[in-house]
Amino acid sequence: MPGLRIERDGHVLRVTLARPERRNAFDAELIAELTDAFADVGDARAVVLAGDGPSFCAGADVEWQRSAIDLSLEENVEDALRLYRMCESIDRCPAPVIARVQGYALGGGSGLTACADVAIAAPDAVFGFSEVKLGIIPAVISPFVLPRIGAHARRYFLTGERFDAEIALRIGLIEGVAADLDAAVDRILTELLSAGPEAVREAKRLIRERPGGEESAQIAARLRAGEEGQEGLRAFLDRREPGWP
Repeated sequence: MPGLRIERDGHVLRVTLARPERRNAFDAELIAELTDAFADVGDARAVVLAGDGPSFCAGADVEWQRSAIDLSLEENVEDALRLYRMCESIDRCPAPVIARVQGYALGGGSGLTACADVAIAAPDAVFGFSEVKLGIIPAVISPFVLPRIGAHARRYFLTGERFDAEIALRIGLIEGVAADLDAAVDRILTELLSAGPEAVREAKRLIRERPGGEESAQIAARLRAGEEGQEGLRAFLDRREPGWP
């Protein structure tokens, strides 16, 4: 994949935007590549989404935006749907996704950040929902951003202003700010890999689906009676490390 680098590192899948000369801005090709990459992550127990070079993702590529000027309404709808499906594939990835964010994460780059389960940013990271500056709005990414930042969208969607990592942390777009991004990401990976692989995926599904009382009890019982749940409980009682597969 020309704009994307995909590497397997043990139990971890690393998906890296590899267009540093374009600040990893996405175009139709990169959108398709990202969608495909997250559609099937196999048995990976975690996925790290990162960007090569000084920026994570500066949003939409200028040339891609230029080509969109002449699209019909129907073509614009299809174009927007492709972007939505990319975000959805990341958001619904069965394995937990960690976003490693540095430099610019503007427009769709902030959208990518919101699609991750855990986002850690460098102190120099710059965020913004700058669409209104172009006479458009962040409609496609809003289903993924609004659950994270809530009422703060009333300022940042409307002004389109840029904001730093500390503000992103305060409004809930990211979970942490770290000068050593790799060390911070590794700490999260260590925690994820110490947990039951099936349990982590089921926990992510639980967050998304929010089952009711009866259904949640059925889920809890199924996992407790399952092989992984039995091993985890026995390991805890025996004061030993569980033997996850």
